[in-house]
Amino acid sequence: MTLNVLIHKVICFFNNTDHHTELNGTDRLIVRRGQAFTINLYLNSGSYQPGYSQLHITAETGPQPEEQYGTRAVFGLSNEIDDTCWSAAVSSPPGDTVCLSVCAAPDAPIGRYVLTLDGRIQFDFTLLFNPWCPRDVVYIDSEEKLAEYVLAQDGIIFRGDAEYPVPLAWYFGQFEEGILDACLRILDMNPKHRRNPGKDCSGRRNVIYVTRVLSAMINSNDRDYGVLEGCWKDTFDGGMSPMSWRGSVQILRTWSSTSCLPVRFGQCWVFAAVACSVSRALGIPCRVVTNYYSAHDTNSNLVIERYLNEKGEIDSSTRDMIWNYHCWVESWMTRPDLPPGFDGWQASDPTPQEKSEGVFCCGPVPVRAIKEGELTFKYDAAFVFAEVNADLVYTLKYNDGSTRKIVNDQKVGQKISTKSVGRDEREDITHLYKYPEGSAEERQVFEKANHQNKLLQQKGNPGLHITIKLSTGIRKGCDFDVFAIVSNNTEENKKCRLVFASRAVSYNGIIGRECGFKDLLNVELAPGGGERLNYSKYCTNLTEDNLIRLGALLIDYSDMTTLSCTHCQMHADVCVSFQILGEPKEKRKLAAELTLQNPLPEPLQGCCFTIEGANLTGGSSIAEKLASPIEPGQEAKVKIYFTPTQSGLRKLVVDFDSDKLGHVRGYKNVIIGK
Repeated sequence: MTLNVLIHKVICFFNNTDHHTELNGTDRLIVRRGQAFTINLYLNSGSYQPGYSQLHITAETGPQPEEQYGTRAVFGLSNEIDDTCWSAAVSSPPGDTVCLSVCAAPDAPIGRYVLTLDGRIQFDFTLLFNPWCPRDVVYIDSEEKLAEYVLAQDGIIFRGDAEYPVPLAWYFGQFEEGILDACLRILDMNPKHRRNPGKDCSGRRNVIYVTRVLSAMINSNDRDYGVLEGCWKDTFDGGMSPMSWRGSVQILRTWSSTSCLPVRFGQCWVFAAVACSVSRALGIPCRVVTNYYSAHDTNSNLVIERYLNEKGEIDSSTRDMIWNYHCWVESWMTRPDLPPGFDGWQASDPTPQEKSEGVFCCGPVPVRAIKEGELTFKYDAAFVFAEVNADLVYTLKYNDGSTRKIVNDQKVGQKISTKSVGRDEREDITHLYKYPEGSAEERQVFEKANHQNKLLQQKGNPGLHITIKLSTGIRKGCDFDVFAIVSNNTEENKKCRLVFASRAVSYNGIIGRECGFKDLLNVELAPGGGERLNYSKYCTNLTEDNLIRLGALLIDYSDMTTLSCTHCQMHADVCVSFQILGEPKEKRKLAAELTLQNPLPEPLQGCCFTIEGANLTGGSSIAEKLASPIEPGQEAKVKIYFTPTQSGLRKLVVDFDSDKLGHVRGYKNVIIGK
């Protein structure tokens, strides 16, 4: 086939729809590896003749494309598509119009490509991972899971505490305008690319490599142009409180539009949510996971050592922490670098905690490896293992400097949670990370992990027991009662010292100001020893997490046996109630009527409602401020108008903020008709 002039027309709508990328738009070609896409060639002279006409095709990605690194592929026409490598075939009869099918190799590097035909005609396209392709390492054989873990633009992240998991609606927005470009820019800004772009682009064929890069680049701790800066202080000067984010879109757009300056500020659920958005945008199945009572082991000994003084206060000098909850992500992939049996969900953590190979990142490590105690498997298995399995060792430091072990039965790694497939309910996946506490399998795992602490620790039965009980119906703005319930299971009378303390606490375990304290020196073990926490005392001490740490310390004078128990109580804020006014249809203006009643005994100033949702609010948030304060018991009510752009099931995320009642969240599922 002799060609003088060759003009091509890319059928973006057909290809993008076939490759499940049409939600990115149809103005450019976005396809997935291991699956053919089609372009039309209009010949200026001559016609295509099967068996005689030839076409020289080159596909290149990155600034230094080379065949040996997989960033350059050279191929010609075949009789049919070969989905194991780069290939091309004509799927139209002879004539002056040629329908050309092109297939990228299922292990080709992802990213921006230039396709060159006969050395003269070029066009661009973007190549993504393909979880619909059985030859791709991210393949999932379930349309329901693909819809949840790749295509879903909104979801649920669990916060709160193990006793009261709180669902937080999140707007992932991976298909919104400009988000895919921002995700590709994250890859281009990573230090490995800036040092050796050819090698880095070659590495993008490996989902393990890409996931590790994302884990490092979502945070900015290495000053590497990362997306988010973390902040766990009481104030967030120079940025936004992590509680104020409702989705990933604004974060990624802000980062991309400000010359890749880190966006301020994030905490664990924000880091994890943004990582999930980027992963899904690139074609990696991903979900956000929450681990309650999550350990942060800083010295890699798989033990969290906590020291308490005689007032029950935790010594803040140790870096080992127990987070009330911690969020990370899981990505679905095969692991050809590991022995068989460790494919599937892989945990990675973009929240900066400890360095891995000199960089603030963590994972990916097979969830199965954590359960089986395979701590030598890449990457960072020991750190993740400790997050869900570390031993807790409490020690009481007396004022005279002496110490004594405390009996405490708190367990690390509880109610590990993620959103259920196709439903907003919580799915408990603790069994994927660990065997049941005290089971034979659990003991075998600890032996394999060379972790003898749990096996050797002798938990004596002192005959004393202490628990914390709270009054029911606790809400922010109300006083409530707390009791330390002490029982004596021995046959003799006991005289004890009972210390009860309550302090504000952040979700990552940092202790704040005191909310109440009582020290009873001579307790005859009558049930009780309670304390009423008045709103006037705790209202100014609560952090945005609305958590109070309640702790009780019991010392038996007869043998100095020491017991402790703790409880983190979350104050459930009032809910925002809202309804949709109008028939929900595509391109039709609707109104969200939002209402919130002030539960506090004081006025709320600076009140503001905000809504946001994928394909509902145009990729941005819509806010409505109230001009006057809301008095105690009064209702705040507004109408916010929005116009859906696409049909289907969508989540409208709402946020209420004020000076004394911050970031009350809610969401509503809305079915948008055509």
